[in-house]
Amino acid sequence: MKTILNVIWLVLCGFWMCLGYLLAGLVLCVTIIGIPFGFAAFRIGLYALWPFGYTAIERPGAGAPSFVGNVLWVILAGWWLALGHVLTGVALCVTVIGIPLGLANFKLIPISLMPLGKEIVRTDQPFGMR
Repeated sequence: MKTILNVIWLVLCGFWMCLGYLLAGLVLCVTIIGIPFGFAAFRIGLYALWPFGYTAIERPGAGAPSFVGNVLWVILAGWWLALGHVLTGVALCVTVIGIPLGLANFKLIPISLMPLGKEIVRTDQPFGMR
C-alpha cells in the first residue's frame, strides 16, 4: 500500500514539492552560511518525494543551535515551503482518493517549518535502531 500511495503522491505533488525543496537548497547553498540550510532542504526534498513509509523524529542532542537555525530557516525558506504543503494538501483533500495524500502534505508542514534537529527514519525500523 505504501508503494501505491508513493507512486500516486509522486505524480500528483511529490515531484513538484521536491523541485521546490531542491530550488530552495540551491539558493541557500550560494553562501557558506546557507550550506547547512541547503543540505536540510535537500534532505527534506527527498522525504517530500517519497513520504509514505518514513517519519520525522526529534534528534537527541539538538539544542539551542538547532532552534536558532530553525528561526533563520523559517525566515529564509520555511514559510513558503510550508505554504506549498498547505495549498497542495487542501487541493488534494477535495477528493476522497486524495485525502490520504492531503494528510501526508499536512504531516510535512512541521518539518518544512523547522527541519533542523529532526531526523527522517523508516517507519518499519525497530524503535531501538532509530
